[in-house]
Amino acid sequence: MKYLFVLLFAGITAGAQVQKEQLNLMPWPQSVVVNEGNFALTKNFKVNITGNPNPRIFGGVTRFLRRLDGRAGIFFEQGFIAKLNEVPNAELQINCTKNGKIGLYEDESYHLDITSNKITLNASSDLGALHGLETLLQLLQNNSNSFYFPVSKISDFPRFTWRGLMIDASRHFQPIDVIKRNIDALAAMKMNVFHWHLVDDQGWRIEMKKHPKFTELASDGMYYTQEEIKNIVKYADERGILIVPEIDVPGHGSAILTAYPEIGSKVITLTGGTSEKNIQGTAIATYGIERNAGIFTPTLDPSNPKTYQLLSEVFDEVCPLFPGAYFHIGGDENEGKDWDANPKIQEFKKKHNLKTNHELQTYFTMQLAPMLKKHGKQLMGWEEILTKDLSKEAIVHSWRGPNEGMTAGQSLVDAVRKGYKTVLSNGYYIDLMYPVASHYLNDPMPKGANLTAEEKARILGGEATMWTELVSPTTIDSRLWPRTAAIAERLWSAEDVVDVENMRKRLETVSFRLEELGITHLRNKDVILRNIANNQDIRPLEEFLKVSEPLKGYTRNKGGTEYQMYSPLTLFADACGPDAKDALAFDAAVAQYLANKSADNKAKVAGFFNKWIAVHKDLTSLSANAPLVQPLLPLSKRLNDASQELLLVLDNKSTLKADNLKKLVEDCNTKDHADVELAVYTSLKKLL
Repeated sequence: MKYLFVLLFAGITAGAQVQKEQLNLMPWPQSVVVNEGNFALTKNFKVNITGNPNPRIFGGVTRFLRRLDGRAGIFFEQGFIAKLNEVPNAELQINCTKNGKIGLYEDESYHLDITSNKITLNASSDLGALHGLETLLQLLQNNSNSFYFPVSKISDFPRFTWRGLMIDASRHFQPIDVIKRNIDALAAMKMNVFHWHLVDDQGWRIEMKKHPKFTELASDGMYYTQEEIKNIVKYADERGILIVPEIDVPGHGSAILTAYPEIGSKVITLTGGTSEKNIQGTAIATYGIERNAGIFTPTLDPSNPKTYQLLSEVFDEVCPLFPGAYFHIGGDENEGKDWDANPKIQEFKKKHNLKTNHELQTYFTMQLAPMLKKHGKQLMGWEEILTKDLSKEAIVHSWRGPNEGMTAGQSLVDAVRKGYKTVLSNGYYIDLMYPVASHYLNDPMPKGANLTAEEKARILGGEATMWTELVSPTTIDSRLWPRTAAIAERLWSAEDVVDVENMRKRLETVSFRLEELGITHLRNKDVILRNIANNQDIRPLEEFLKVSEPLKGYTRNKGGTEYQMYSPLTLFADACGPDAKDALAFDAAVAQYLANKSADNKAKVAGFFNKWIAVHKDLTSLSANAPLVQPLLPLSKRLNDASQELLLVLDNKSTLKADNLKKLVEDCNTKDHADVELAVYTSLKKLL
């Protein structure tokens, strides 16, 4: 009987053997070797830590244990990890040789060795160990009644040192819980920089004890206290994340100038045509917090000594809140209109031999560098700061591309060739609602640029960028995740890890696992859909969601004035995301059918058409007591009409002329309803 049990157990174990291709690791490690056998997880599983790590490792391992047990429900006997070498005979042995420092160029490598009875995690620093624990969590497998890790060896390290995410908390304020849960998600994806955009036209978000007017007049009461900022910095440090704050100057200045209009560049003109400012020297323009999206003229006055005095005092108060070595001063999208219209500023340019506004802005930027250097900060700014006179110590943040009429990544190449370190965001603007593949295949290392090894070394990495004109705390996670996980892989993994279909497969599991960390990208869709359905059955909306995507680029917010900062973000477009699920599946079904018009392949395509016909009928019924469904009906009707006719086409029963059939399909390409578009249009065209 004993031998029969052993044979049965061996059969179960063998049946559970995992192949490397089945693993859902993200970012994909540099080296993965899977061998025969498994490490079975039991309630006796314990962890031991040795070496000389930073104390953050204790909290990190404790969180690892709770997440692992939460997934497996085993009731581990080990509770909180508090000291080194606590359980010398533990099954998971973690060794860190040094105390990791939060910042760039730290050794984040790790080596994971899983045998059938022991797991060893070796890392140079605790930062690498934390990454290794995330990989171990992703390795967890199960059969019908137990959990296990496959016997394997993983050696891993990041390709780029800057793997970041920017969240704009100015346009739509993002509460502390939003920031913290996204820091958790960054750590899970082995990202290491959180760029916190704190000041823009739409609001000032930092408590200032010496200058309270900033929050009294320019925050709408929504800002982070200094204690809250310190708490978030500590929270990020414990997870290996560097925080880079941003105060955007000299443009995007509406909020700053609402509080301190005396440092603005705008000139007040009397009806007689003379400048009151020039006559009296005391007239001051008034400013207000901006309620729309876009680029606006309010700009700080680079010729006024008070501008630099105020900014110096601001940096003196803000810099100590952020122990990291970098401070982002923005510097983007300054149109210079107020500078051009101000005689005093024009005179200042002549006096200092500054021929263009660009040179004037460089003058301004270089006045800030020593203010920041005093606090041990390195200046960073968007690519507009780059001129021949910019200090080589500055980091250039490359963001413009084809949308701005420029070659993608050109500013990055220009910067590194001129001797500047740089970070790429062009191609990683996740607020644009572009498909995940477009971000995934966008590499910080430019192809065909013929850079030297020294120039390549100046490319620090990349940063996903989340502007929040059309984002609320309810919807921000759905715009960030899971696409940012694909960007994380591009910044961590080897350059040749580019299989989009394999990435999509792994991303489905990663997306589900992000919920464990409190990310709301999946669950909050239903919150929005229930509101749209007036608390009726949301299934028709869920089905229509699978073929609908928000308008891309900035076309949803026409001219930046359709949605104000207080407009509702509770509509169908806010529940939709890129990469509509049925659109991908339908495209695959169409491709199969066109390659082989078998009965089975035809039935798959017809199944989609029949579903969409039923969805239109159900949405029409739902709309009888749900006004927010009404804007969807013209779009669902167009899909319904095309589906009905294409069903006849599949059976060679259509009597429509080719032009009329084409028009039915072209009607599905509309972008005039509910701020969404049908993601199946391109696939429908293939059937004509």
